[in-house]
Amino acid sequence: MSGYCFHPSCQDGLRAVLRLLTGLCLALLPWAMPVAEAPAGPILQFSIDGAIGPATAEFAAHALDEAERRDARLVLIRLDTPGGLDAAMREIIKRILASPVPVAAYVAPSGARAASAGTYILYASHIAAMAPGTNLGAATPVNIGGGPSPAEPETSPKDKQRLPESGDAMAHKRVNDAVAYIRGLAKLRGRNADWAEKAVREAASLPADEALAAQAIDLVVADVPELLRKLEGRRVAVLGQDVTLRLAGVPVETTEPDWRSRLFEAITDPNVAYILLLVGYYGLVLEFSHPGMVAPGTVGIICLLLALYAFQVLPVNFAGLGLIFLGLVLMVAEAFVPSFGALGIGGVVAFAIGSVMLMDTAPGFGIDPWIIGAFALTNLLLLALLLGWVLRSRERPVITGREDLPGTIGKALDDFSGAGKIRIRGEIWNARSTTPVRRGEPVTVQRIDGLTLWVEPSSTGETP
Repeated sequence: MSGYCFHPSCQDGLRAVLRLLTGLCLALLPWAMPVAEAPAGPILQFSIDGAIGPATAEFAAHALDEAERRDARLVLIRLDTPGGLDAAMREIIKRILASPVPVAAYVAPSGARAASAGTYILYASHIAAMAPGTNLGAATPVNIGGGPSPAEPETSPKDKQRLPESGDAMAHKRVNDAVAYIRGLAKLRGRNADWAEKAVREAASLPADEALAAQAIDLVVADVPELLRKLEGRRVAVLGQDVTLRLAGVPVETTEPDWRSRLFEAITDPNVAYILLLVGYYGLVLEFSHPGMVAPGTVGIICLLLALYAFQVLPVNFAGLGLIFLGLVLMVAEAFVPSFGALGIGGVVAFAIGSVMLMDTAPGFGIDPWIIGAFALTNLLLLALLLGWVLRSRERPVITGREDLPGTIGKALDDFSGAGKIRIRGEIWNARSTTPVRRGEPVTVQRIDGLTLWVEPSSTGETP
């Protein structure tokens, strides 16, 4: 009769075999799951250089759409940015997270950085890599619109980790929102969420080697070929599926901005927007002071509209914008109000202060001080020239009006000896003369007596 062995040693052996089989099944489970192979298209590369704005977001969206359309194997973003606008950064990240093509963000070349908004993009990408000599971090959000950024409290190191708690309510919301956002990206990509929070709350930064050690990034490589070699066979999660990268021998194609993106980027450059604003203002002033010229008014309206379009997508400090307009109004008023430079100098000061304040609240969106200085100096020179004309005009003899009539030559309208009529400068005046005057004879005004001119026959014989 067959039977079962219930000896304790047999039971222990059976449990050991079951544990071994269970471990093998668990170890082999990921390999048994379906893995999507990478597409067969090329590797598309594009760059994000400089401040991140609406033009950058539009270009990145276009590049990611092209990668999806061409069934690309990988999108490679070369990053070198000081940061930029929050809305533009989030638009880029949304496109990366929704991309069916793996995205690798690579901070390069050496000396480049992925600061502020660049750190978020690096964390959002499927693969984060940096070149030696680069850095990331300083991801604390700053206020847009001219309000003060949260100041760092002078407290203990423990309290220092809660930097924004001393700021206003909006600063708390802004920083806490950024912390939640970057921690979510870190957990999604399996990166160091604690350091990411530190980059937001304390504006911490790391060089490439320390970022790799802190698990904030995946790779440190010298160039793109080395990056592609190290990514060969790597598995990344894309929209819930594991994708194995097959990049050996795949061509790398660079995507450049089209004409529309370049134009949009040029218009929304803070320096260009600033110049457009001033050209538009001066064009309208010239048109209003000389009606009918048409060209200054047309150019002024176009430039002003382009400047206003740029300002709606730039981090404009409205107090600075108001000071600029006040300064320009005061400088124009100097030409009409005899303030002897008081209005003009005040206008130049307001103009310069407003220009410094106008756009300097987000990384990479300040105005070049040289441009501000050039326009301020130009306004001072124009003011000095205007004051010089005013002072010289006060020293000149009167050349128009009643005071200028003595010595002027007119023509008698009839014969008279005593009272008569003469024409002078297109006007008919009552005249008196102690010497007989004949019709059509030139006469010279001697003096004015009320509305009567005392005249004598002209000794020059000239006919007016």
